Amino acid sequence: MGSWREIIDGIAEQGDYGAARLVRDPRRKGGWTLLVEEVQQSYVDVRDPKHLSFEYTRRIGSVVDTAAPPGAPLRVLHLGGGAFTMPRYIAATRPGSTQLVVERDRKLAAFVQRVLPLPAQAGIDIAFGDARETVAELDPAAYDLVIGDVYDAAQMPESVSDVTFAAAVARLLAPGGIYALNVADLAPLTFSRDQAATLRTAFADLCLIVRSELLRGRRYGNAVFAAALDAGRLPIARLAAIAGRDRQPAQVISGAGLDLLTEGAVPLRLD
Repeated sequence: MGSWREIIDGIAEQGDYGAARLVRDPRRKGGWTLLVEEVQQSYVDVRDPKHLSFEYTRRIGSVVDTAAPPGAPLRVLHLGGGAFTMPRYIAATRPGSTQLVVERDRKLAAFVQRVLPLPAQAGIDIAFGDARETVAELDPAAYDLVIGDVYDAAQMPESVSDVTFAAAVARLLAPGGIYALNVADLAPLTFSRDQAATLRTAFADLCLIVRSELLRGRRYGNAVFAAALDAGRLPIARLAAIAGRDRQPAQVISGAGLDLLTEGAVPLRLD
């Protein structure tokens, strides 16, 4: 057990892209929150990696849980590492999965692994580099699931949000593969709407998992997209059932509902 000061203030380290802090959760013995530049980035319970505290991780978790039969291993690419919440979750719920985490902040990753080591022989590898550049270099059709969670403090960089990047991610998916993307937004959801239009240039099936409060413009928060190459691939009914049972219930918007939400939205093009 650490000192009282460590318990209260957390453990601090300077990363390559900002000051980081890991703070214990007084309510859970294995719980820790990662902050970068004092913005909450990740929550992980090292004693129970199946516990997903942050809302957006539970949304991504629902995509993981419905992507294949329960317990079946997956080939997963994570864009953004943080405290490695989702790699730990997948290692616990889908043993035998092979996972690659792309993280640009080498010092941050070393800090997290020193304080909260990844489980041994969990099949989790880390590649250091820029997400856009790394995605362009990886083999095609190599992954069953790609999880996008790349942030600079509280903002998703343009480099991972345009049509070129969407096409590059689509190239990496094996038949039946799914792309899950975490998006932070606020009313009137301009970024989410444009991101939906962007994703539709590369994926035939798309849905948005979002709380009604965010849709009504009453709060800043996270929404999660699920995208697939083939129309009808996404398990919309199952995702909706899980979202509805969550302690922070959400809805799943797809089809005509997503058409209405994205009316007038413009795909992002950097080139």
